[in-house]
Amino acid sequence: MKKKIIILGSTGSVGSTTFNILKKDKKNFDVILLSTNSNVKKIIQQANVFKVKNIIINNNSKFIEAKKKYNNKNIKFFNNFEDLDKILKNQKIYYSMISVSGLAGLKPSTILPKYTKYLAIVNKESLICGWDIIKKFISRYNVNFLPIDSEHYSIFKLLKSYKQSDVEHVYITASGGPFLNYPLKKFKHIKPVNALKHPNWKMGKKITIDSSTLMNKVFEVIEAKNLFNIPYNKISILTHPHSYIHTMIKFKNGITKILIHDPDMKIPIFNSIYDNKSFFPLKKINFQILNNLSLRNVDKKKFPLVKLLNFLPENNSLYETILITINDFFVYKFLENKISFNKLTRLIFKTSMLKEFQKYKKIKPKKIDDIYKISEYVSLKLTKLSI
Repeated sequence: MKKKIIILGSTGSVGSTTFNILKKDKKNFDVILLSTNSNVKKIIQQANVFKVKNIIINNNSKFIEAKKKYNNKNIKFFNNFEDLDKILKNQKIYYSMISVSGLAGLKPSTILPKYTKYLAIVNKESLICGWDIIKKFISRYNVNFLPIDSEHYSIFKLLKSYKQSDVEHVYITASGGPFLNYPLKKFKHIKPVNALKHPNWKMGKKITIDSSTLMNKVFEVIEAKNLFNIPYNKISILTHPHSYIHTMIKFKNGITKILIHDPDMKIPIFNSIYDNKSFFPLKKINFQILNNLSLRNVDKKKFPLVKLLNFLPENNSLYETILITINDFFVYKFLENKISFNKLTRLIFKTSMLKEFQKYKKIKPKKIDDIYKISEYVSLKLTKLSI
């Protein structure tokens, strides 16, 4: 019997990679549900491959457009993740991938545990803002959770057969993006077109900008703390321009483990699906890189946002949602050429330090609506700022 698969965010980078892996093994897998925000053309093409009967399109105008244009196809269109219970009633899913962007990933992260055996989440916002809520559903339904970000999948693999109490220190690597070796005095001239030229990874625009400021690594440290219950003082960021080492863990028994793979998201996704039971097309080990790993501490003059880690609450709170909302707001201002690169990092840091936001470090989200509400509140505050 074919294993049933769900891919939410199937037209994005990670979702498309997941789909393309499964497409090569149609005899073993049956994709029963796909979702996109607005890329109707691509999702219809994907649906045709597996004869998918259910599609969620979150953008309302694109949803209406798709229903009209493809009403002769044997496809049911839905407009909201709230419809997941209706779509999946009495279904047993083998593997679900949530690669939806933004806070929209929160809702399916709490619904899918009821139906799926394996739950893979790459959505940072879910794991940063709502992990304490999501993990209750994962525990309740005894779901196998799989982190997909290369760094967190690496930690997940390295910690097998170890306990959290065995860990002395975790090192997460950062490529440094396009500006690792860029002179600081030239940072004031950086434009979006420069920041979008990542040397190693092909990603969406927003995450590529986060990589250029190293804000993505701030988020990854928060994720690592949440997922593996490792305190902030035991997690460090090292720059590593090759993106070959993804994680390094020093254990209290004197052993240090390093996980290495090519900078290709196909590798953690493939292994999350097949669980080491199949063979990935291999490249030779790059000994040239191994002989010149170039691991360095982060230059905080170039990448000041990593200093935000010094101000984070040890326990999960609504403040992390505030941080994500602030970052999103100013990243899009930069992409629209409304602020400079230096002003981008300065505004993110300065706004995150505003006194009115600090009280939320002591307030824990009890339900998903708490996260949505604080994000909306911060967004409204930011739109009133004169930039």
